This record gives sequence, C-alpha cells and structure tokens, in this order.
Amino acid sequence: MQSPRLFLSLAALLVLAGCAGQRSQEPAPRPPAEVKAQIVRLLPAKTADRQGWATDIYTAFAAQGISPTTQNLCSVLAVAEQESTFQVDPPVPGLGKIARDEIDRRAAKVHIPSLLVSGALQVRSPNGKSYSERLNAARTEKDLSAIFDDFIGMVPMGRTLFGGFNPVHTAGPMQVSIEFAEQHAKGYPYPVSGTIRHEVFTRRGGMYFGIAHLLGYPVSYREPLYRFADFNAGWYASRNAAFQNAVSRVSGVPLALDGDLIRYDSIMPGTTELAVRKLGKSLGMRNPVIREQLEKGNTLGFEETKLYQRVFELADKAEGKSLPRAVLPGIVLQSPKITRKLTTAWFAKRVDERYRRCMARD
Repeated sequence: MQSPRLFLSLAALLVLAGCAGQRSQEPAPRPPAEVKAQIVRLLPAKTADRQGWATDIYTAFAAQGISPTTQNLCSVLAVAEQESTFQVDPPVPGLGKIARDEIDRRAAKVHIPSLLVSGALQVRSPNGKSYSERLNAARTEKDLSAIFDDFIGMVPMGRTLFGGFNPVHTAGPMQVSIEFAEQHAKGYPYPVSGTIRHEVFTRRGGMYFGIAHLLGYPVSYREPLYRFADFNAGWYASRNAAFQNAVSRVSGVPLALDGDLIRYDSIMPGTTELAVRKLGKSLGMRNPVIREQLEKGNTLGFEETKLYQRVFELADKAEGKSLPRAVLPGIVLQSPKITRKLTTAWFAKRVDERYRRCMARD
C-alpha cells in the first residue's frame, strides 16, 4: 500500500505544475518602445506626429493598468479616428450658431429678454473683441470653452446664463464626456495647471479619459462592437439592452432598448422596472428586491443577480433558444453638433469597420 505522504507529495507537485502552467500562459509585459512602435504602425497613414500620439496613448494604458493588446489598441484608434480623424481639437461646423441658439434658449427659460442677452454679448472681452464676435468666430470646443470661462466672470448675468453650462459636453480626440473626465480624474498621471475640463481639450487628457471610458470597466462581451456602442450610450448599455429585450419577450411589454433600467431622475419606476414588476410572481421576487437588483445595472455584478439570471431563464425557455446577452441599443443620437439622424448602432458599426481595418494593418 502506498504511503499517504507520497500521495500528498504527488498532489502538491501537480498543483504547483498547474500553477506554473497558468503563469506561463500570461503574456509578459512588453517594453514601452515595442508598444509605441506598434501604435505608430497601427495609426492611419496620414496621421501627423505619430510618435506624439503613440506616447500619449501608451502613457494612458500604462497609468490605468490596461493591457496594450492589439485588440485594445485598435479599439482605441478606431474610436479616435471615428470621432476626430486624430485631430486634438476637431472643428465643429456652425459652432458659433449652435452656442448662440443655446444661449437664447437658456435665457428664454429663465425669462431674460433677448435684448438684454444681446447687450451682454456686446461687452468687450479681455482680448479686445466682444463676446458676440468671439462667439461667431468659434470653430472648436476649446474656443468655446475659453469664451465661457471669460464670460462667467466678466459679464452681468454671466453666471446665470453660463454657470456650469456648455452647449457642447464632449471634447478632445475621442470626444469624451467632460463630466465623465471630472468624475474619473483620480490617478490622472499629468500635472493639472488649470482644470480637468481644460485637460480634456489636450491630446494627452482627451486620450487618457477616452481610453478610460472605452476600456476602463470589465465586461463579458465576446465582440468589441458592444464596447463601441457602450462608448456612445454608456457603460453596460448593450448588456442592459439585451436584458430589456428579454424582459419584453417574457412580459409582452414593448420596451425601448436603450440600456436604462431605472429612472435616476425620479423615485417613480420607469417602463423597464414596471415591466419587470409584472414578472414578480414568476421571478419569486418582490418590488423592493427588484429595484435593488436593477440598481446594479451599471456594474458587471448585475449579471450575477437572481433577477438577471431568472429573467433570461424565463426568456430562453419561452423562445426555445438562448437569447443574445448583448444587443446594440436603439438610441437616436441627440447633440447640438449632429445635423442628421444617427443612432448608437450606426456609430458602433462605423467604429467596428475601422477597428477591423486596424487589425488587418497589424
């Protein structure tokens, strides 16, 4: 009979061998120069200052601990190409008119006469030009932001009309949300002499926060297409739209597949929550528990909830097949800069085409 001690020794050796095998499968970190050289190779041929782009992109990946795989690099480059064609501060057609229309709308909302607004805009700014002249000449979001900063402090009613307000809410080469950047500024690797808003207008800041928005959260998607949709519609929008689709199939309630599971602007339940409540008996869940688990819809952990798993069990059974766990959200894009009807699905597919071309370049 073999000694128990021998069996234990053999078991320990097998465990250690298994661990060693797992470690050997993890790719070793690549030297910075190698990653930067790959980024230079992957950038579209006409991109100016390729080394500068490569340095800023590499720094963003390194600072956030995101692996610079070819898939991740091409995902970032595809979004930047779609959003700005690698222009740090891309021009926006008709920006001056967009801004002025928004000022007039805001003034009307707080019952300020248009004559008073026009008079305020005639005030001379620190550079000698009136704010109206500067507004008409604005070509980029950076121009507009500088006007807003001056106007708030210099002009009567400036804070009323402009306080905490900008008619264009995204900036930089990846057109990332300034609000998102301000919320995720911890760990930003560069010195900030002004504000995070100002940093988003730079290449280094725009790429850092854009990469954070695109890749800085865990997902279970099998295709990058759905990350591209989330970049446009919000984290986990594609996963949540698939959940809404499953809820709709089981409950019979038509739902907009927009990825919004609850209403954050009201204590009243939204359409998705009401549809899930109809399934409460089948789910074996009461309304407060349903609400509590829907509130996890902005995390990966939502997929581990009883609500998520039971809804898909019911939906898969009703349909006789496994429903998709990610779908492109059905959202029509709304922005002062958009002059034609575009959707999140259109955006994601356009980025995906660029992504595939980038992968082919490698």
